[in-house]
Amino acid sequence: MSAALPLTLLDYGVGNIHSIQKAFEKAGAAVSVETEPARLLAARALVLPGVGAFGKVAAQIAPFRAELRARLEGGLPAFAVCIGMQVLYDSSEEGPGEGLGVFPGRVRRLRHARLPHIGWNSVRHDSRGAFEGVPQDAHFYFVHSYAPSECAEPCTATADYGGRFAAAAARAAVWAVQFHPEKSSDAGATVLRNFVAYARGRA
Repeated sequence: MSAALPLTLLDYGVGNIHSIQKAFEKAGAAVSVETEPARLLAARALVLPGVGAFGKVAAQIAPFRAELRARLEGGLPAFAVCIGMQVLYDSSEEGPGEGLGVFPGRVRRLRHARLPHIGWNSVRHDSRGAFEGVPQDAHFYFVHSYAPSECAEPCTATADYGGRFAAAAARAAVWAVQFHPEKSSDAGATVLRNFVAYARGRA
């Protein structure tokens, strides 16, 4: 049996991260929850969880934004969920603050009359990376009102809710998903296992 992947989970201090922590542990990671920038920047693999609003998360990472971006662009394996994905972009309509800019573009409000978008939705994906072994049009669980609108590279999956949006993206060793894999049954568990296996090979 493979050794557990040492995985550092960034605690923004704005919401519950217990579910994603437990899901990663089930996928084969040994998760430590951290708030100290030095420990985050020393991580062998990192999770940006899916709780909070863009402005608050951007403010949380602002003091070490440049260093974190450098590590991500330098090959640190990282997995981002929902708001964690959004903060990887340059900016957001949701609020002020500067994103990490690992992915180009702006996060925008979904173009649907009923928000937030809560519940299951099918996802079209590239069948690689996070989605290896995941059936095409598999359903994942979403809870959000904003999403990256850019559906070109680095987008690796799309969903539709009042228009297409980026449901996943990847660049360097950074994988990001707009849905919540920890709430997405077998398909979500497969995505997390895929990341753990990938990061274990790089860590």
